[in-house]
Amino acid sequence: MKKKTAILFGATGLIGGHVLKILQHDERYSKIIVFTRSDPETKFDKAEYIKTGLDDLDIYENKLSGDEVFCCLGTTIKKAGSKEQFSKVDLGYPLKIAEIAEKKGIPGYLVISSIGADAESSNFYLRTKGEMEKALFKLDFQYLVVLRPSLLLGKRSESRFMEEAAKAAASALKFLFRGNLRKYRAIEAEKVAKAMVEFANNVSGRKIFESHQIELSIKE
Repeated sequence: MKKKTAILFGATGLIGGHVLKILQHDERYSKIIVFTRSDPETKFDKAEYIKTGLDDLDIYENKLSGDEVFCCLGTTIKKAGSKEQFSKVDLGYPLKIAEIAEKKGIPGYLVISSIGADAESSNFYLRTKGEMEKALFKLDFQYLVVLRPSLLLGKRSESRFMEEAAKAAASALKFLFRGNLRKYRAIEAEKVAKAMVEFANNVSGRKIFESHQIELSIKE
């Protein structure tokens, strides 16, 4: 079987960092093209690193060549500094990457969204995620996978006090999230990353996976 080339955005983030490690050890992949704004803590021998802030992505269009794109970009309004900057990272960049990937004939595109994403939501964060999904589904990929994780568990490089408090509460009250509420359970970022890689190799067509479906797809 021909080994694949993966293209990864967001490798220094919580999910993206796990995706990079998983791809490094996955024998189905011989190369990982990593687009990153900053140098990663650990460099892997399968990876080719392209340092860019993504505003100049057109310059690197020839490097966007492979079998599937893993888009793990994401920020918060507080970290971005404004709603406009947040929208740029969570909507503008994923869509721009996807448009180039579609033009280059890359078969697959996988992206991290959020539980509750809805283009008609009154919540700016969820509306932006929903608008991103809606725009992507207009593009022509052989397979397009959207993952909607709930609150992510895992150690981030930067401290987010309120998020850490929410994680502690979510873990303690996990037993309450049953039935229709199960999809709102907090989920380990590493599980989301594992599912993302497996979906890339086992899913066809256009699919959206809610948080509980992501968790159920991973065998312990």
